[in-house]
Amino acid sequence: MGPELLQKTRAIEFLRPSQIRAELAERSLVYLPLGTIEWHCQHLPVGLDGLTAHGVCLRAAKISKGLVWPTLYYGTGGDHGQYPWTVMMDTGDELEGLLRKTLTRLADLAVKRVVLFSGHFADDQLDLIDKLASELSGEKDMSVVATSVNRFDVPGFLPDHAGRFETTLLAGLHPNTIDLGSLAPANPSDEEKSRHDPSHTLWGVIGADPRCSQLKKGPDLVDHIATKLVTLAINGI
Repeated sequence: MGPELLQKTRAIEFLRPSQIRAELAERSLVYLPLGTIEWHCQHLPVGLDGLTAHGVCLRAAKISKGLVWPTLYYGTGGDHGQYPWTVMMDTGDELEGLLRKTLTRLADLAVKRVVLFSGHFADDQLDLIDKLASELSGEKDMSVVATSVNRFDVPGFLPDHAGRFETTLLAGLHPNTIDLGSLAPANPSDEEKSRHDPSHTLWGVIGADPRCSQLKKGPDLVDHIATKLVTLAINGI
C-alpha cells in the first residue's frame, strides 16, 4: 500500500463518519501525533518532528488498526525557540488546552484508547503529555498513554536533535525532504564553537553528526519504533 493510500485509510481527516465508525469498531484506538515547526539545521525540513510522529503513527496504525489524528504542530520547551523558522510556545498552556479538549471529546465519542506520541521531546513537552495521560485516563472508560520517539531503545541510535537519529528516521518516511549536501564539510574551527553559534557548520544540531548518516537504514528505524509503539498502544508496555 502506497503512502498516500495508507494515509487516506488511517488518517481521520480523510474519512467520513461512517468510515470512522467502521475503523474504530475493529479497534477503538486513536494515535495523536505531536510535533513542532522548528529549525533542524540546513539539511532537514522545519516540520520534521511532526512529520516523523505522524509517519510512525500511520505505520503503527497499519499494524494495530485504529486511526491517526492530524498532527498538532505547536510544541513547547527546548533550546531552539529563537532559531529561524521556529514557533515555540513559551509555556505548555496553549498546548494543554488543545490536547485536553481533544481528549475529552474523544472520550465523549467513546474512543477507548488514545496514544499521545510526540516527535518533539523537550522535557517540558513530555512532562505535559505524561500529566494529561495520567489525569485523563479513566475519562468515560478511555485510557490514555503518552510517549515519544526518544523513549524507545534503538540499538545504534541515541536520540538527538537534527543529528543522525532524526535524519535517519525522517529518511524512512520522507527521504526527498533531506539534503545532506547542504551541510558544509567539517571545519577545524568548529571545535572552538558551540553548535548554537550560527557560524558552526552544524548550527543547531545536538547529537551525532548527521553527515555520517546511512539513510538506507531509515525504513528499518521507522519499523522498529512503530512496532514498539504498537506494543505500548495495545498492551500498555
